[in-house]
Amino acid sequence: MSKKIDFNKGLKDMSEADLKARIQEDELRLKKLEFAHAISPLENPMSIRDLRKDVARLKTELRKRELA
Repeated sequence: MSKKIDFNKGLKDMSEADLKARIQEDELRLKKLEFAHAISPLENPMSIRDLRKDVARLKTELRKRELA
């Protein structure tokens, strides 16, 4: 639980350009993980879910700033 709280606090300090760059970077990493998992099972498949949730948190923060 504290990882999520720390992640959200870190988002507040990032600029919009940093958020967009981080989203692109994490989406690329997610695609690579999913591809690797399709070929051979990952040691920790929960990392895919965690990364997907992190991308969603980034997009939510970016959208919140756009609306503000």
